[in-house]
Amino acid sequence: MKLTVNGDTLTLNGNTIADLVTQLELNGRRLAVEVNREIIPKSQHGDHTLNDGDVVEIVHAIGGG
Repeated sequence: MKLTVNGDTLTLNGNTIADLVTQLELNGRRLAVEVNREIIPKSQHGDHTLNDGDVVEIVHAIGGG
């Protein structure tokens, strides 16, 4: 399925946000994920099914001081 992720077209080998996070090698990071302008809580990443054409924005927190 084709998605737009942070402005770039990506083919997802799966169907959930968790699959996308794994494919992008972002596991274990503190992330915020928005699908079609709706923030999806991390507790729902394994259950939230993505659809062809969805627009996904992913940001991750970086600590510093």
